[in-house]
Amino acid sequence: MKRKYCILGETLKHTMSPPIHKRLFELKNREFEYKVMEISPENLKANAEELNSMAGYNITIPHKVAIIDYIDRLDESAKRYNSVNCVDNKNGVTTGYNTDCDGFLETVRSMGAKLSGEVLLIGCGGAGRMIAIESALAGAKLNIAVLESDMPLALQVEKEIRSKKTDAEINIVLNTQIETNKSYDLLVNACPVGMYPKVEACPVPDEVIEKCDAVFDIIYNPEETLLLKKAREMGKKAVGGMAMLVWQAVSAHRIWDGDEYTIDEVNDIIKEMNETVKKDFK
Repeated sequence: MKRKYCILGETLKHTMSPPIHKRLFELKNREFEYKVMEISPENLKANAEELNSMAGYNITIPHKVAIIDYIDRLDESAKRYNSVNCVDNKNGVTTGYNTDCDGFLETVRSMGAKLSGEVLLIGCGGAGRMIAIESALAGAKLNIAVLESDMPLALQVEKEIRSKKTDAEINIVLNTQIETNKSYDLLVNACPVGMYPKVEACPVPDEVIEKCDAVFDIIYNPEETLLLKKAREMGKKAVGGMAMLVWQAVSAHRIWDGDEYTIDEVNDIIKEMNETVKKDFK
């Protein structure tokens, strides 16, 4: 019997969730139906019953917080961010999770990068906030670089981190003041600089990239941003944002069915999805 799943959002023309989850279900020979549900915020309540009749579903903006009112329980990951992007329905009890953090942590682990050393994070809004918190909780010496207009946001994220980890090492600077003579174990770009169509932009100067052991760019279109291109030319470990999308989906399947996937299987899906973006999403 086919079990029903969906991706819930408002504007989902370019969502990668259906093809990613299709491949993950197929690898385990599971019978499923996975559909797209575009719902405006004012219509969320009217659709909650249908959503919670499914075996599970994924959530993207703008419903990640609002959905909390319509589910039974929150996992610790969802409580940490007051944000849900995955719901599991077991025996009529719905539980909300945040698998974005799993996607980030698994990406860093799979690329062989170090999260317990010096981490330079560019931007701290949206996914950047989660990356900042997860990095600090993992023991990183966290350096956050932001635009002047985002300094209040960065200070709020610092406050949030310190409420969870009082001894966190956090240094906040303006993008123009990144130390170029300091070495970093990991550089994470969580800002939109370099995203299609403005692909000729790079969020940091070459001197900073040279000082990093590994680079993770959360952008997935283009597959290779200018930042990643420069990092690879310098011989650095460098991974794009599709990895995080696929790994957080893997986490959803772990929650829904207890399914595990090899790094090779996941890497094959990442490659396939990057090809899909190249063909269909420009």
